[in-house]
Amino acid sequence: MAHETADTFQKLETKGRHLRTKRSRRYDDAEIGTHLIRLPKGSVPDYIKLTPYQEFCWGLMGNYAKNKYTGDDDLEMNLLKAHMKIRPEEYMAYVYTTALILAIVGIVMAIIIPIIFTFILGMSMIGIILGVMLAVVMPIGGFFGVKSSPGGKVKRRGRDIDKRISSAMSFISAMASANVPVDVIFKELSRQPVYGEIKNEAEWITRDTELLGIDILSAIRRGAQRSPSIKFQDFLQGVVTTTTSGGQLKPYFLMKAEQYEKENKLLMKQSRETMAMLAESFVTVVVAFPLFLVVILAIMAIIGGNAGSTTMILFMVIGVMIPVSQFGFIFVVWNISQEV
Repeated sequence: MAHETADTFQKLETKGRHLRTKRSRRYDDAEIGTHLIRLPKGSVPDYIKLTPYQEFCWGLMGNYAKNKYTGDDDLEMNLLKAHMKIRPEEYMAYVYTTALILAIVGIVMAIIIPIIFTFILGMSMIGIILGVMLAVVMPIGGFFGVKSSPGGKVKRRGRDIDKRISSAMSFISAMASANVPVDVIFKELSRQPVYGEIKNEAEWITRDTELLGIDILSAIRRGAQRSPSIKFQDFLQGVVTTTTSGGQLKPYFLMKAEQYEKENKLLMKQSRETMAMLAESFVTVVVAFPLFLVVILAIMAIIGGNAGSTTMILFMVIGVMIPVSQFGFIFVVWNISQEV
């Protein structure tokens, strides 16, 4: 049978070895359903391996994490949507260990900093306050920061999908116009690295159909549930609805491609308008206002009676306000550019 299969049904090549699949069968062959995959003795699939640091965390805090963890639907869903191949208990052990290490570092800093401020700078109270703040903020910030990391990755993946979905729909509609079956469309889409995270979503759908033996509609339905993008969820759910209601997928794909192309043009227009507004604000807030303020403060320092405090304010404006405002505008512009 392997010699009779078409070129489009050849073995799927992806970067994840767990997605490498068998040669596909003919259309009229029976579904084989869920089946066992034999691995060499002692081997472990790559996707469940932990990093050395995560293994250390699991060895140190694994028992505590298993006893403490009672279920967190948000964390489990974020790990799934972020494609982070780690169990929730293992990730919580990673969170607890990181917070513990930061707590130890914070305590050491709380001891060292007051000594430095007392004997070198002569400001013991400031050193004590700063040391206590570090001892409290570092472990708490580390705990919540690491725990919320999957959610941040989910948002980044969602933005990447939304940015590339218009071009991906053009690819899908072109394949559908050639009467290519929907399962082959997603297999071919999973081979296109130009589509970023959409490629990874297509890989998981192909994995479900060819490795786990799930039918294509159930795999697409599961893909919609774990997708981090609302647009891609809507598209996948529309595929299932159109198919189950007896509709034609080719007109649906063409309609979605046109819809996302119009939305992409509208988004680019809004981004240009936002950029223009930010450019005007940058000239006013970051260039003109600090310049006038520096001139006014310099004149006040010359003719005023309290030159020391005025000079300190001048240094704060030049050394703190101007750089912070510039970096703030740079970050906002960079963030907007990533969404388009």
